[in-house]
Parts: sequence; structure tokens; C-alpha cells
Amino acid sequence: MGSSSTTSATFSLVILLVLLLQHDRFASADSSLIQKTCKATKYYALCMSSLKSDPTSLTADGKGLAAIIIEIATANATATSSYLSSQVLSSANDANAKKVLKECDDKYGYAGEALQGSLQDLAAESYDYAYMHINAAADYPNACHNAFRSFPALVYPPELARREDALKRICAVVLGIIDSFGWD
Repeated sequence: MGSSSTTSATFSLVILLVLLLQHDRFASADSSLIQKTCKATKYYALCMSSLKSDPTSLTADGKGLAAIIIEIATANATATSSYLSSQVLSSANDANAKKVLKECDDKYGYAGEALQGSLQDLAAESYDYAYMHINAAADYPNACHNAFRSFPALVYPPELARREDALKRICAVVLGIIDSFGWD
């Protein structure tokens, strides 16, 4: 029985070793898909860091990688909307600031909705509609910025400018990924 037990343990060890080697091969293949995908975007480093932050990216295909970035963009839009809601409350004494911040809050909410719509379009392989929704999401911050310009006494907050830039860059990454599908 000792020999059978040793043989079984050796066989199990060999199987485990083969599985580990296979996993490394698949992980490096998936890592190369991420690199190839990110090279098709305008912001390679942003794409790479975003996808590396999500462990599911190692098992995702191109559509899955796009969906991960869309989720990150949605989180950005949602967080910015929440940030703006808090700013509306803190500007209770300034009617113009409150009005503009509320408008910006709405625009970032619409951006989040557009991004959610793009996920549905992506799943349905309606890449033209996904592209349209992502472009809309990237454009909503412009309406916010323009609302501030309507009131010269109001200063566009640097934190909002940073968030606007981040959303636009993330959306540009998604557009690059969708472009790489060769759908047009």
C-alpha cells in the first residue's frame, strides 16, 4: 500500500505541476491580450493600470476588457455626481453656485446612464450604439464646464476639472478598445 500511496502522491504532484504550468501559459496569453488591447488606445498607461486593477481582466476577452473599463468610467461618473451633490449642499448661500452644481450633478448622472447603456450595447454587439453612448458620456462634462462659464463670478473647481479629465480619458480608452474590434 505504501507504493500505491507514493505513486498516487507522485501522480497528483505531476497533475498539479501541469495545471500550474498551464495556468502560467494562459495568464501570460491573457496579459498579452491586455497589452495588445491597450496599445490600440490613446492612453496606454491608463488602460494598463485600469485593467491590472481588476483581476477578472486576466480571463476577459476584448469585449470583457471594454466592459471593465466602462465599469470604471461609470464609477467615476457616479463618484463625481456624489461629489457634486455634496458641493450643492455646501453652497446653500450662493444661488448661482447651487444652480450650476446641480446642473453638473445631473450631467454626470446622465453620463453614468449613458455608460450603462453602452454596456448593454456592447453585450448586444451593437458597437455603433455603444460608441455613441460612450461619446455622450465623455461630452456631458463639457456641458458642466459650460454652465460654469455662464457665471463668470464662479470658479471652475480644480477637483471637478480633474474628475472631468479623468472621465474623458477613461472614455477615450473604451473608444479605442471598441475601435480595435474592427466593426465599422
